[in-house]
Amino acid sequence: MDAQVFLVTTQFIKNFIDNMKSKLIAKKHLLLKKPNTADKRLDVPIMNFYRDATWVLEYVESAEKGGRVAGSLQTLVLNSCKKYQLKTNPKHIYAAVYSCWRYNEFLDKLLKRSGILKDIPKKKGKEVFNPTTIKLLVHDLLFSKNKRIQMGKHPLKEFVLKYKARLSSELVRLKIKLKVTDLQQLLKDDRNDMTPVRWFRLNPIRCGAKSEDILQELSKKFPTRVNSWTNIAPGCIYHDEYIPGLFGVHPADKITSHELYKTGKVIIQDRASCFPAHILNASSEDLIIDACAAPGNKTTHVAAHIFQDQAVESVRIHAFEKDPERAKTLRTMINTAGCTKGIEVHVGDFTQLAKPGKFPDVTGFILDPSCSGSGIFGRKMIDDRNKSKADGASPVEEEEKEEEREDISDKDLKNRLEKLASFQFEIVKHAMSFPSAKKLVYSTCSVHAEENERIVVDLLLDSKVKEWGWRVRKRAGVIPTWSRRGFYKEFEEVFRDEDTAKELAEACIRVAPKEDGGIGFFAVCFERD
Repeated sequence: MDAQVFLVTTQFIKNFIDNMKSKLIAKKHLLLKKPNTADKRLDVPIMNFYRDATWVLEYVESAEKGGRVAGSLQTLVLNSCKKYQLKTNPKHIYAAVYSCWRYNEFLDKLLKRSGILKDIPKKKGKEVFNPTTIKLLVHDLLFSKNKRIQMGKHPLKEFVLKYKARLSSELVRLKIKLKVTDLQQLLKDDRNDMTPVRWFRLNPIRCGAKSEDILQELSKKFPTRVNSWTNIAPGCIYHDEYIPGLFGVHPADKITSHELYKTGKVIIQDRASCFPAHILNASSEDLIIDACAAPGNKTTHVAAHIFQDQAVESVRIHAFEKDPERAKTLRTMINTAGCTKGIEVHVGDFTQLAKPGKFPDVTGFILDPSCSGSGIFGRKMIDDRNKSKADGASPVEEEEKEEEREDISDKDLKNRLEKLASFQFEIVKHAMSFPSAKKLVYSTCSVHAEENERIVVDLLLDSKVKEWGWRVRKRAGVIPTWSRRGFYKEFEEVFRDEDTAKELAEACIRVAPKEDGGIGFFAVCFERD
């Protein structure tokens, strides 16, 4: 063999071996890149859980670094699991990320003081172990129920365990400094931040003529029928008095594992979230736009009204969603509900894509735009984190800075509500400009008047809205038996006539979080001749 050829061949083999070694080390030490959404080879048995939890926790932390976190932690976790197409059970990842995030401030202190992150071994200038994965392992070692890392023999586990004594020592020092025997004493109690009822509705599009059979099947699973949602216990079912085909069960009863849910015959949806479609009451003669449609519960509920007595053969609903990822969720929901042919999904900003001239025959709107989410469950920890970011206060400083922080957080909330209200006003006003529109339901999952009654007031005072002939539908046409209505004082300050102010307040629906059996909510219907 020619000497030059031999040298070239030898060098090629050496480079190939070095490259394979590098890949093996990277795989062994969790240096896998975040998965491409098209890559489905996620069945590596070793470290699968910690690897996936790492990606999800990094996703959540990156969302937090971007400013105030929107949505619930559960939503962030589910979105990241879908984005990376992870095979690990999202519930298991959520449990790990949830606990780690609760202890996050303390974990950061312990990691820094122990020096473990500074000592991460490096190869070719890059850290061999992911700091976020180390945080998850340290969390399990110090704060999990069993106080152990859930994996077999592995270099990463061995590395963390070398620091066990130092981490434990720093934990003791931190507890002494904070004057507690357990850091759990300093964690926010969010056990009450969950729904008291699991609501779900029948989907007539999938049930067809077999609704009675479905009811019999439900009665077998939930043998005890109660006459009030407040009496719901495991194994019980409540037939709602306000929304036809809506049922409530105990949150501990798992609907998602039932075949009725998997086949789209029943759809999980909070009672208050069912109000808009029920109030709109669309028929087969209507053409509807859902301006902010994802994840699709309200959209498919409107479809249930339109197609309940007929086959889904033509588009009667146009669903707009600005975010491409959420649009995917929307399409999945529509497909599960069996109304793909009846709903056309438009990906983009409703105010930019939907022009009155392009949709001259639209007769009604569902408008549930982005809001503060102050009425939903699962946000308590998010809101606490957002609030603490206002001035960076930690539990150590919290007592001293409480009054100052309240002032800052109140100002921050006011600014945020002003921006949201401006957007909400504009999107509703844009919908009102469509020539054939006769009815429009505006709703939020917010408890703040700035996003609710004050939007109604601003719209009623707008010259264009007056010119277009819009008015608020009276209570008689907006679930009249529902007792909790709008805030009278918000209308009294603007409309001096007492009867007018009362009539407008009565026309609005409010739902108190938890107290009324679900999320906090607001809904109002506008109409014209």
